[in-house]
Amino acid sequence: MTFPLSRTLSTVTASYAGYCFVDPRHLGRMVTTDPVKRADLDVLAHTFGARDFAVSSVVVFGRSPKTITAAMLLRIAFDVADGLILAAETDSDEARTRVLGLAFGWAALNTLALVIDRRRARKGRPITV
Repeated sequence: MTFPLSRTLSTVTASYAGYCFVDPRHLGRMVTTDPVKRADLDVLAHTFGARDFAVSSVVVFGRSPKTITAAMLLRIAFDVADGLILAAETDSDEARTRVLGLAFGWAALNTLALVIDRRRARKGRPITV
């Protein structure tokens, strides 16, 4: 299997997508203490879940390195955008730090996985799982 690190992280992201449907309020709890805002963020959690599942599926089941790369680049861009959007909604410095750390950290981890996978594929040494 090529791009194993990217596929592994996408499998984890797909699991998170499922969690978004099981407990959409998790997003609101992380961002704010305001109960009305928390409820408003449930829709966003469902949106994240659907989007993350779709993108993750492309990476996990994709056959072309170009397809996998494109989906991973979308994943990374979405994570950065999610962090910026949610950080603007936080009601404390602690929540803002948590949101940005999680979103940017996941974007960085996905970036690292993609860079390693692409480098190994270019050298003709893809890791196989």
